[in-house]
Amino acid sequence: MRVYRGRADSIDADRAVTDRLVERVATGGETGDLTLTDREPAVRVWRPHRLVAFGRRDATGEGYDRAREAARERGFPPVERDVGGRAVAYVGSTVAFLRATPVDDPRGGITARYDAATADLRDALGDLGVDATEGEPPDSFCPGSHSLQADCEGRERRERKLAGLAQRVRTDAAVVAGVLVVRDHAEIADVLDAVYDVLDVPFDPDTVGSVELAGGDSDPERVVQAVEDALVGEEPMDLVDEPVDVERA
Repeated sequence: MRVYRGRADSIDADRAVTDRLVERVATGGETGDLTLTDREPAVRVWRPHRLVAFGRRDATGEGYDRAREAARERGFPPVERDVGGRAVAYVGSTVAFLRATPVDDPRGGITARYDAATADLRDALGDLGVDATEGEPPDSFCPGSHSLQADCEGRERRERKLAGLAQRVRTDAAVVAGVLVVRDHAEIADVLDAVYDVLDVPFDPDTVGSVELAGGDSDPERVVQAVEDALVGEEPMDLVDEPVDVERA
């Protein structure tokens, strides 16, 4: 299992790290200055730069340009991601994760990969002191059928969404990826409220939860380690040397 750690020093460079990761899993061959001999699964868990990542549905909808401007006005550079779903926000403490696996039949295994990643993420949250369950409240951010929620503090105690997962399948590799809100939920709710309003997507800011609101260990680096441990499991790790930004937002 190849494990990628850290964050590159710009948004574009950081996204390129993930692109290289997926390509190496898919081909197992020569990529740039690195020659690989097999198609080995890979895991990456990290804290992306501050940004709002828009999904394909956002990019083709009315109001997209105004939504990008709403994100910029609040200090969130807008980018596009190559999976479906709606916009998600990262504030520096937010954790992104992915597990890429080689596939020979892109039509099979989708449900099993979702189930495995969801179970692993629940285990990681349990280790952090959060009892998460599958599902999400109505009008959550990036609504979808593969989400985790937990009982959270707030203006009222209620179930709030902590994490969402998505999957992208190529002919040669499958990637299950997601976002986990660690803390700073109010800032995430604020920018997404403005963005979703312009996109005409139903959204209730009070559905944004976090590991912190759920009473868990909200140190971002400990969250990263817990999620990485869960996604890697018992597999031996092969750490990949990538240029990373040691500064943490």
